[in-house]
Amino acid sequence: MSVDTFLSALDKVKRNGKGQWVACCPAHEDRSPSMTIAELDDGRVLVHCFAGCSVEEILGAVGMDFDALYPPKPERHDPKRPLAKPFLPASVLEVLAFEALIVVTAARQLMNGEALDANDYQRLLVAAERMQGAVNHVRA
Repeated sequence: MSVDTFLSALDKVKRNGKGQWVACCPAHEDRSPSMTIAELDDGRVLVHCFAGCSVEEILGAVGMDFDALYPPKPERHDPKRPLAKPFLPASVLEVLAFEALIVVTAARQLMNGEALDANDYQRLLVAAERMQGAVNHVRA
């Protein structure tokens, strides 16, 4: 998204310098501009409401999500060339080993007749997601 798309959804927009604007915040009743908007050189858009509204509230009020604040990802020029893998194989194995320890710890707890609380269960889900992510990374 361009900053212009975001600005078009706001009221009382005024330029406040190069790549900077003020506007009324759409997340609360705002009679005069209380929100700043800045576009960085790389196309990212920063938003701040001085009344304390969160970025999520601001974007929700105009029907947008966080992707709206970032420039579109550049298209790959050579679709036959695979994307470079950002993690070394040793790093992937370290993640798998650590997450395996989480699973073993939970298994030991269950084996000893102890129940898993909600936090333990959620951490097991994270471990499973990370392990599956490692497998997907290696397959890609």
